[in-house]
Amino acid sequence: ETFWFSRHLKVYKLLKRTYIYQTEVSLAHFCLFFSAAGFDFMRKVGQKYFVSNKETDSFSKAVEFCSQQGLELALPQSEEENRILTQLIGEADKTAWINVNNKRAEGNFGSDMKNQPLTFTKWGEGEPDDSIQGTGCTMVSETGMWRVTQDCSLNAHIICQI
Repeated sequence: ETFWFSRHLKVYKLLKRTYIYQTEVSLAHFCLFFSAAGFDFMRKVGQKYFVSNKETDSFSKAVEFCSQQGLELALPQSEEENRILTQLIGEADKTAWINVNNKRAEGNFGSDMKNQPLTFTKWGEGEPDDSIQGTGCTMVSETGMWRVTQDCSLNAHIICQI
């Protein structure tokens, strides 16, 4: 029994060292990839990273850009994430697109673009706008409040997450 335990303990320690090394290498590669990809900032919030090159464009271009990077459009899942996302867009009259389903489902915008129910929302007063029929796109403003617009061609900040 002692030999068995000793042998398994050595294997466990070896695997643990390998995992730690791989995690550190993976994190280093991750940071190197995002700086090499030309992102102006990368901000860690909990288990997620927000990244952006501070460009603005339409909702469809934002989704396409994030997808091409192997990422998805940002979607705050907590008050802290919403606050950090708001800090990233900063100035007055600034907005960023967020990953909320742009198709009305049973009268509301209650899911992300993978049709997963939203676990956190911060809708502004009167939002989501009931007058919007069919599709609309969701953005977060510099105040941290979410709103839906029918004009998905507006220019808003593109912030991706991983």
